[in-house]
Amino acid sequence: MTIDEAYYIGYITKTKGLKGELQLYFEYDAPELLDLDVVFAEINGKMVPFFVSSYKLQNNSTGNFYFDDVDHIDKAQPLVRKKIYIPITKVPDRDDEDFHYNDLKGFVVSDETHGELGEILEINEYPQQFVATISYQNKEVLFPLHEDMIVEIDEAQKTLLIDLPEGLLDIYLNN
Repeated sequence: MTIDEAYYIGYITKTKGLKGELQLYFEYDAPELLDLDVVFAEINGKMVPFFVSSYKLQNNSTGNFYFDDVDHIDKAQPLVRKKIYIPITKVPDRDDEDFHYNDLKGFVVSDETHGELGEILEINEYPQQFVATISYQNKEVLFPLHEDMIVEIDEAQKTLLIDLPEGLLDIYLNN
């Protein structure tokens, strides 16, 4: 499997105990819908399969996993901070009406005051909110995707119109 055939679902945050248990943080918003029999870790640019022997999902977007052949902390430790994927063919279908903040990746962002800012490069989910990353004037700029800041989402044109708080861009540009 190549990276183009994979769908990113999260990353390994830490080991647990001495028997190879790993904690996975899900950036996919409904991990209970995923087929997690086999997952892939990106290691040295290659997609390496790991067969899941057992797992337990938690309420905080994490899950505790045991992989076949990872039966000791020494085998688990190198997997910490690795990105985890599933085959794109195993991603559950969604209704057309379902729109998630993650769908905004690739949209062009414009601010009511500053005009066009750039394309959304990444969407990160934090416990309190989603945060978008763009490159503006060769600086990485992060801003929250909050309903109070979003003026308009045009799915057909793949554009997002926002009203950034005064001074937010200055924080990034004056460093």
